[in-house]
Amino acid sequence: MEALEISERGRARALLELLAKGLAAKPLGYIQELRLDEAIKPPNIDTIKHIAEVQKSTIVEYSIIDAENLYIWVIKPTGEIIFRQVYLEDETSLEEILLETHERIANSSCPDVAQPFAQQIYQYLIQPISDLLPTDPNESVIFVPQHRLFLIPFSALQNKATGKFLIEQHSIVTVPSIMMLNLTHQQKERVKNLNLGVIEDFIDALVVGNPTMPIDPSQPPKPLKPLPHAEEEAKEIASLLNTEALIGNNALKLNILQQMPKARLIHLATHGILDITESSIPGAIALAPSDNDSGFLTSSEILDLDLNAELVVLSACDTGRGIITSDGVIGLSRCLFLAGVPSIILSLWEAQDSSTKLLMIEFHQHLHSGMNKAQALRQAMLALMREYRNCPNSWAAFILIGEAE
Repeated sequence: MEALEISERGRARALLELLAKGLAAKPLGYIQELRLDEAIKPPNIDTIKHIAEVQKSTIVEYSIIDAENLYIWVIKPTGEIIFRQVYLEDETSLEEILLETHERIANSSCPDVAQPFAQQIYQYLIQPISDLLPTDPNESVIFVPQHRLFLIPFSALQNKATGKFLIEQHSIVTVPSIMMLNLTHQQKERVKNLNLGVIEDFIDALVVGNPTMPIDPSQPPKPLKPLPHAEEEAKEIASLLNTEALIGNNALKLNILQQMPKARLIHLATHGILDITESSIPGAIALAPSDNDSGFLTSSEILDLDLNAELVVLSACDTGRGIITSDGVIGLSRCLFLAGVPSIILSLWEAQDSSTKLLMIEFHQHLHSGMNKAQALRQAMLALMREYRNCPNSWAAFILIGEAE
């Protein structure tokens, strides 16, 4: 048990402090029993058990000890904690296998290329704890990765014996640390209990699709390609949510920045850029440019926002990537958390425009029907699997980080 406390202690301490201070400073956010010292103090087993009980989910935390050993802790919703140790016999390091797995799944439409890697990682990460995971697929499993595990699409890991993908058996969520769940839960409660009258022109949903594209800063500079499927995606989702999609020149970055703090749900269907010279933090979202503005909404700019959305969906390429550290990914996801968002959907690779449109429409339909975020994303993936089952690069790119509810 002490090893789990040590593992948690090494994750996201600085991030937790920033989140806690930002949360307490929210002018609209009365949160019952919010105590900063409780939120950022070194974790103990009782706190970890309590978080699992509040989440009503099974939490799985991984720690890569060295080239030969992987530690896994499973914390059940009852608070029970079970430890498993995996000895890695492969001559190739786990880090190298994880990197290769990400590349194979992300870049291959051929199942014969990606499948062996997805099955191998399943053997390492899931098989040793499969008897401890919930049997009800609607119950969330919250994975707490480490290092390159943040790049792994858990939904696409495959049981070689049964041929089933993990998403067929579980609703899946990812977080940088167990302690961070404590703060994202309070973020969710803050937004849920928000006094809407305090914000002028509060809007239920902000939906953007296929803005007039800015200039790609790579050499030689050129306009980013239009995304017609993203436009169709945004229009259909906006119709479902009883709002109007912002398309083309109506999706000016300056206007979007003004509307984002007023929105309870934000969906941006556009290009994602991993490297951008305008920002010291990786990641940017392409919006329509205007005079003296490139159109790129950078991670650094998001960091300065005061957001009140329950969910932000970045329906764009590579939005879940960035600088990988032991306590998470420094990029768009971290900046959105710090801006006040409890739940984020992002992509782990260059998502396909056509399949992403189908996935996102399915997701919002299921979310609108009353499912929680994890369940809705699972059902969206299952819907695409009916046509693209053996091509996980078409349906497994997007992950939910933060709160499942």
